Amino acid sequence: MFRTIAYATALVLAPLAVLAESTPSPDGASVYFINIADGDTVASPVAIQFGLSGMGVAPAGTEKEFTGHHHIFIDRPPFGEGAEDAEFADYGIPGDDNHRHFGGGQTEVMLGLDPGTHTLQLVLGDMNHLPHEPSVVSDYITITVSE
Repeated sequence: MFRTIAYATALVLAPLAVLAESTPSPDGASVYFINIADGDTVASPVAIQFGLSGMGVAPAGTEKEFTGHHHIFIDRPPFGEGAEDAEFADYGIPGDDNHRHFGGGQTEVMLGLDPGTHTLQLVLGDMNHLPHEPSVVSDYITITVSE
């Protein structure tokens, strides 16, 4: 019976071990906003285009070296300074109001934001929504959405 329990436990935990492995990014890879910049005043919905240099874009679940998909962080601390960011390396970037996924390989979005000041940052994730090692992140920008 012990072997059965141990085997079953190993099967359940095996996917977590796969997720815990970091995916390398090449030297010089960068992600950036193409059409908006820090300090811009924009209207909602905000058209945002994502740029990527030194790597390719691929949908989530695609296992191909030096590729990833975009995530946009909204109204939260810069990547690496959020309380939960250390967990991203083990469990992946969450999908919620502050962490939007573009797992289809999208490179742009029309983002509805309330009037006021907002912070944005792009983070590239691998096939399992894990940040690469080293992380590929954009500058942390602040925009103002007009009424």
